Amino acid sequence: MTMGSTRRTVLATGAVGTAALLLGCGEDGADAGGDTVEETSPGAADTGGAEELARTADIPVGGGRIFEDRKVVVTQPEEGDFKAFSAVCTHQGCIVSSVSDETINCACHGSRFQIADGAVANGPATRPLPAEEIKVSGNSIQLA
Repeated sequence: MTMGSTRRTVLATGAVGTAALLLGCGEDGADAGGDTVEETSPGAADTGGAEELARTADIPVGGGRIFEDRKVVVTQPEEGDFKAFSAVCTHQGCIVSSVSDETINCACHGSRFQIADGAVANGPATRPLPAEEIKVSGNSIQLA
């Protein structure tokens, strides 16, 4: 054989190997991190099609809780008043990292948002966090 056919064989073999590798890394329900576990609070249950995120007692008054897997943050600005917002910072798309001092905080660039309405409390973000639909039924907070 000539050097050209050897080169063709190597290239063809490499192409087949690359295709097999890509096929093996295909979408199988896992996210980029490979984690397929859905995280909910302890004792959470599926309630008629709406997934329970938390119990009302899990959300502190004047604070909130971030559900990274659902990209939502639930807050309780005042006793019994529950709100939900996207957990994706409107500045550059980072997931917010904490809720404290009545703000939802993004550690990436320091943006902070009000827990009552998602409004920007401190930039660099210029747009509020979009509201998310939740349903409070008894002691259960569910995605609507």
